[in-house]
Amino acid sequence: MARAFAEHTKGDSDIIIVGRNRASAENIFSAFPKSITSTTPASENDKSTPAREFVQCDITLMKNVQEATRSILTKYPKINYLVMSPGIMTMAGRDETEEGIDKKLAVHYYARWKFLNDLLPALKKASEAGEQGAVMSVMAAGKGGAIDLEDLALKKGYSVSKAALIAPTYNDLMLESFSEQAPNLKLIHAYPGFVRTSLLSSSPSWLLRTSGFLLTPLIRPFSVSQAECGEYMWNAIYHTATKPGPWRTGSNGEDLGKSRYFGDDNQRKKLWEHTVEVMKNALHPASSEGAEQAK
Repeated sequence: MARAFAEHTKGDSDIIIVGRNRASAENIFSAFPKSITSTTPASENDKSTPAREFVQCDITLMKNVQEATRSILTKYPKINYLVMSPGIMTMAGRDETEEGIDKKLAVHYYARWKFLNDLLPALKKASEAGEQGAVMSVMAAGKGGAIDLEDLALKKGYSVSKAALIAPTYNDLMLESFSEQAPNLKLIHAYPGFVRTSLLSSSPSWLLRTSGFLLTPLIRPFSVSQAECGEYMWNAIYHTATKPGPWRTGSNGEDLGKSRYFGDDNQRKKLWEHTVEVMKNALHPASSEGAEQAK
């Protein structure tokens, strides 16, 4: 999506990529079109060269996400677009980080919540100024399932299938909650469909790596390239989401409406409260323990 946006803006936009692999980010940057400002001598043009910045971050840890957002905000107090598309493919059971969060849920939900929560003031600044902008969480809109309010962190009854089903619903509820705080902002939960990426081949699971090698040729006719997917996702942002508020879009950028939607106002409220508590425990464990002992 970064490459597509660079092409849409003819290279004349500041783009930040957050991730673990600097080489991959540099490869993406190298494919961007050269902007007019970057090819014009400074004496002839007062505009600065568009930024191309990589921010290192292992998003399985919320403290890393917080460090990344603080770094971004020191340089960019106003942000137009936030696109979140981290992924992890594993068949392992619950795998907790040092912060007590399952890695799969950290990548597919908690880190996204943290990024959006921290960067929301900068996003609101752009929307309130009347500038174009949006938030997109590329996950699995329309592919979720019912959630258990008594086990939102999946500490009691974890399974790979449960983790896969609740993450899309959590993303739906997350964007609805943030929409209440930023009524002028588009917040889109998108399903990308089958995209030809290295997600399977780079999985820590040997079974998924092997199946990826075998299945890739078979699903190729039903999949799209990363470039094609990027265009569909931006189509959802530019054209499908016609007004501010929460949206759910499909692999062609189409509006999914409430198709396979699971959730209600109470679940949205409970999930928000749960997430705030998870962040508190992850980022301030000492104070959380003290509060428990004082009870």
